[in-house]
Amino acid sequence: MSSDTVTTPEKIRRHFFKEGVDFDRWESLEPYFVRLAGRPLETPQDLLQWLKDVSEVESAVQEHAGWLYIRMTCDTTDKERSDAYKHFIEVINPEIELYQDRLNRKLADCPVRNTLDERYSIYLKQIENSIRIFREENIPLNARESVKQQKYGEVAGAMVVEVEGKALTLQQASNYLRKPDRNIREEVFHKITSRRLQDRLFLDELFNELIQLRHQIAVNAGFKNYRDYKFVQLDRFDYSPDDCLRFHESVKNHVVPVLNDLFEERRSEMHLVSLKPWDLDVDPQGRQDLRPFATGEELMKKTIDAFAEIHPYFGEVTRILRDLNYVDLDSRKGKAPGGYNYPLYESGVPFIFMNASGSLRDVITMVHEGGHAIHSMLTRDLDFVGFKELPSEIAELASMSMELISMEHWHHFFPDRENLRRAKKEQLENVLEGLPWIACIDHFQHWLYTHPGHTIEQRTDFWKKNYAQFNSSLVDWSNDNDALEAMWQKQLHLFEVPFYYIEYGMAQLGAIAVWKNYKEQPEKAIRQYMEALSLGYTRSISEVYKAAGIRFDFSENYIRELIGFVRSELEKV
Repeated sequence: MSSDTVTTPEKIRRHFFKEGVDFDRWESLEPYFVRLAGRPLETPQDLLQWLKDVSEVESAVQEHAGWLYIRMTCDTTDKERSDAYKHFIEVINPEIELYQDRLNRKLADCPVRNTLDERYSIYLKQIENSIRIFREENIPLNARESVKQQKYGEVAGAMVVEVEGKALTLQQASNYLRKPDRNIREEVFHKITSRRLQDRLFLDELFNELIQLRHQIAVNAGFKNYRDYKFVQLDRFDYSPDDCLRFHESVKNHVVPVLNDLFEERRSEMHLVSLKPWDLDVDPQGRQDLRPFATGEELMKKTIDAFAEIHPYFGEVTRILRDLNYVDLDSRKGKAPGGYNYPLYESGVPFIFMNASGSLRDVITMVHEGGHAIHSMLTRDLDFVGFKELPSEIAELASMSMELISMEHWHHFFPDRENLRRAKKEQLENVLEGLPWIACIDHFQHWLYTHPGHTIEQRTDFWKKNYAQFNSSLVDWSNDNDALEAMWQKQLHLFEVPFYYIEYGMAQLGAIAVWKNYKEQPEKAIRQYMEALSLGYTRSISEVYKAAGIRFDFSENYIRELIGFVRSELEKV
């Protein structure tokens, strides 16, 4: 990709799928699936036209489902939005799943499928996986799982605490953990913790239900456990569960010791006998928290300016999102937690959702989701929807690389040189602190789903031992044992997207390598980055990483090399 500009895309014009279809009535949708399932595929031309029509239907249906999800997360208190999403998940999607399996089998049995070009090779492997795991009896279980996953967002979105007479979301209240006054930090930490603990038992029981559901889905599909089922469902062709376990060990051996060094420096700089959980986010020199922006609108403008400086195309993408109002950035009561970039394949423009409250963390989230948005736009012209449906190892490479690349242009957020230095230092420390947490959560999941009959007490006990392996021993939790025991519940991935987390660790390593290339040869690095992202999923993960000028490698030696680079850059800040 060499274009410096991007035009606002027009919505894809439908040819097979008529305008005015009522997506919320199966009677309106079914005729199109019937036609696709019954069409003969005798020539290569038949097959290509059929794939084009399948792509058109899937793009339209997925976009409709996307808007239902977006509207629901923007306001979890709106019953009409919640009911509309539930209706699609419980009534419409199960019908689609039945036909999706029929279409998959039709393609697998097609006598001319070998005439498709190599770009379809991964998609055909995905089809084989889908057929392998599909069981009709799992359709209602999948629907129940989706509804229960949604419940987590409703519960978390309703969590509010009062600080200084104001009702704040937990995201907003967490900014107080960066206040220089240690008493205020401790007070707010315990308010946040107390609020989370109010729902601890409910979330434990909700998670039990999810574990049982997921295990049953896996057993129905012929798997020993949900982990092994999920690796097939996620189409993890490039690595295995054992590779993940090796990743955990590499992080434990080469990153946790660095984490201990960072925390010891923090403890010494803050003149404390021991670090408490509320001492980990504040500036160690007692300076006021960085405030890079005041409103979501200001955050968007500064992001556009920073992105345009990296490459004009990046600035144009974010400007288009702003102009189309395809963003919802500010945190507010009733809004679901977290942040995401939602690809909308028919519109060709993604939607960015987050909970900004004015912190550096929000800047990182914004540029992260902005990286996803750029990726979405770079793949929008691929001629088949399957090429745009990215595995997380590739998707997160785009976003996490942008976190580090954009750091070289954060003067738009931090015009003061000292504040800029502080922001960069904090970001690099976040990178080093993030890898152990990623390994911790993923290791936890491996245990959860290979021990599906565990009790809440056993889960809690394993979590505490697991956390101790991957985190610094310098933090004193002795008086906050309940908070430590329930800490895992704040990680929405565990509830909503199981096993979608290790990808962040793999992509973080790739992002460090991309950033290293950018510092050495910026124009070449950005060209390779854009070329890699433009491939979508027409190449394997390893091949996409190679196109980006890096390696898909999480061995101990590679981790040691990249962590050494980050530490050296941290010393230069």
